[in-house]
Amino acid sequence: MRKALIVGIDYYEHIGGLRGCVNDAHSVNAVLERQADGTLNFPNPRLLTSTGSGAAVRRSELKDAVRELFRDDAEVALFYFSGHGYLEDTGGFLCSSDARTGDDGLSLSEVMTLANQSPATNKVIMLDSCHSGAAATDPIDARQAEIRDGVTILAASTADQYAMEEGGSGVFTSLLVDALNGAAANLVGDITPGSVYAHIDQSLGPWQQRPVFKTNVKTFVSLRRAKAPVALTELQQLTSIFPVPEYQLPLDPSYEPERSAEQTADPSIPAPNPARNATFKILQNYVKVNLVRPVDAPHMYHAAMGSKACELTVLGQHYWNLVDQRLI
Repeated sequence: MRKALIVGIDYYEHIGGLRGCVNDAHSVNAVLERQADGTLNFPNPRLLTSTGSGAAVRRSELKDAVRELFRDDAEVALFYFSGHGYLEDTGGFLCSSDARTGDDGLSLSEVMTLANQSPATNKVIMLDSCHSGAAATDPIDARQAEIRDGVTILAASTADQYAMEEGGSGVFTSLLVDALNGAAANLVGDITPGSVYAHIDQSLGPWQQRPVFKTNVKTFVSLRRAKAPVALTELQQLTSIFPVPEYQLPLDPSYEPERSAEQTADPSIPAPNPARNATFKILQNYVKVNLVRPVDAPHMYHAAMGSKACELTVLGQHYWNLVDQRLI
């Protein structure tokens, strides 16, 4: 069972309203609900949004929804929040529609208590709000993080930073959705909290808001599966094409299926070999994702026609080891 609670609040009764939080919530909801192949990922995520007085998300409703999210022994319980955040000397808060002073919102310490006590295997908290990096931080000693096993936090900014909007959407959420759509996928298509953070972090300049990542897990859970850039059946052929990671595979013209009229008429150039052509096609797919590179040649075509070789990159050797150890 995979559960998701997605909250976006634009309307505030007593403090300045926001634009884009509800749209961000809908964007996150849409990308999380199904995998790239259309199968269900987070079935029927609970979506709480507030665009006006008739649809306010009050503190009591928000707290009850978070409590309900973390109540069960789900495989994954994911909480996303987009809205105002507030920070004072006692800690941080997520502001509900009825917040007046900020510190009357849902405290991050309450969110963390519910997550830390949850029987769910993986608890993932994503916060696109100002000062959200304060989550799980001890207000007395900011160097201490209160995260129990299975909890991961992705926050839009550090405790002392604001979460910025751009083009009607949160900068953090735009990058989050981009990551979940496949930009953060590994070569088997899995998108994990760690890869999402890496994508967001490297997409922001040193003077922009800095995302915060806190986790206490033994292994990362897949948040979504995108279309893999290389078919799994092809990826698993790494160990058959390359008997050892350091092997340089000799190539010759028989691997290349294309011929000019002049090359076809040249008896010194071997004819295309269908079996080798099939292997060469896989090798070219490896090159596209930086698993393989030609040796002493600018392109694989030149390596084949010049009877050079190809070899695994460092990334290719890593995936070779994963295949060899039957981890993929």
